[in-house]
Amino acid sequence: MKLHQLQALIAVADHGGIRSAARALDLSQAAITRALRELEEEQGLPLLSRHAGGARLTFGGLTLLPHARQIASQLEKAQRDLASLRGEAPTRLCVGITPWFGQTLLGTALQAFRQQMPGVQLELYEGLQAVSLTLLRSGQMQFALGPAGGLSTQEFSHEVLAHYPMRVLARIDHPMLGARSLGQLLGQDWVMNFTQAGQQALMHQLFGRHGLTIEPGRIVCAQSSAMLSSLIIDGEMLGFSPEPMLLCEPLRSKAKALELEESLDEGDLSVIQLRDQTLDPAARCLVSCLRQALKASNRSSDVTGRRIMEKLRLSF
Repeated sequence: MKLHQLQALIAVADHGGIRSAARALDLSQAAITRALRELEEEQGLPLLSRHAGGARLTFGGLTLLPHARQIASQLEKAQRDLASLRGEAPTRLCVGITPWFGQTLLGTALQAFRQQMPGVQLELYEGLQAVSLTLLRSGQMQFALGPAGGLSTQEFSHEVLAHYPMRVLARIDHPMLGARSLGQLLGQDWVMNFTQAGQQALMHQLFGRHGLTIEPGRIVCAQSSAMLSSLIIDGEMLGFSPEPMLLCEPLRSKAKALELEESLDEGDLSVIQLRDQTLDPAARCLVSCLRQALKASNRSSDVTGRRIMEKLRLSF
C-alpha cells in the first residue's frame, strides 16, 4: 500500500465520488482512478462501488478506511514533528474545544493567537469526548480543551486550567423546576453527554453515590451540545451539564439550574493530550492564549466576563 493510494481512498469516502475527490486533492480523475485500481489489485478485493451519483466504499473499503486515516494522520504528525526540529513554523493546528468555552472565551483567545501565529490554519472541533478522544488517538488532533474526568492516565495526560460546578438543568417552565432532591427526578427523561466507556462512572457520580438508581431508558446520550440544548428546551428533558452552559444560547434565556440538596461533583476544564506526546509551537501558543483569556475574564469589567468567573475556579 502506498500513501497516495490511501489518500485517494480517504478522499472518495469524504467527498462521495472520484470527481470530487480529484478536486479536493488537486489531481486528475484518471490519477485517482489509477491509484484505487492499483490498490484493489494489490489487495485482491474491490474497494469501491460506482453508481450514478458517484461512488461508495465496499465492505473491504470501509474496513481499510480507518487504517488509512490513521496512517495518513500519523505521517502528518511525523512531518509536523520533523518540521519543528528543523525550526519551521507549523502551518496547521487541529484542536477540540468544549462547547461552553467555544461560545464564551474562545474569540478572545483566538484574537491573541492570530496575532502571534498568523500563518497557522486552525481546525476546531466541538470538543465532546466521543469526538476528541478518537481524533487524539489517531494523531489528527494535538490537544482537546475539556473535561478530563474518567480518562485513562496510561493513555492521556492533562493539565487542569479551571474547575466549575456541574448542575441539573431544566427549561424555565419545567414542572420539576422546584424539585429539591434527585430522588424526585428519577421518573423524568434526561439528556447527557458521555462516552460508552464513561457511562457507568457518570451514573455513579450523579445517582449511585446518593443511593439512587435510574432506568437506562430514561437517559439519552447526545453527542452534540446543540442537540443537548434542544432536548432540554424542546424535549422537556433534564440535563446534567457544566454550569457555564447557562451563559450560552439557547440555554441562557430558556433554562435554569435546579437547587438540589445533594452535592454534585465539580467538572474540570483541562488541556488533554496523548501521554508522552509533545505539543508543537502552535499548540503551545494556543494553550498560552487560552490561559490568558481565562485570566483576562477574571479581571474583566464586562457582564459576560464577570458571569464566567462567578462559575469558574482557576487552577493556575
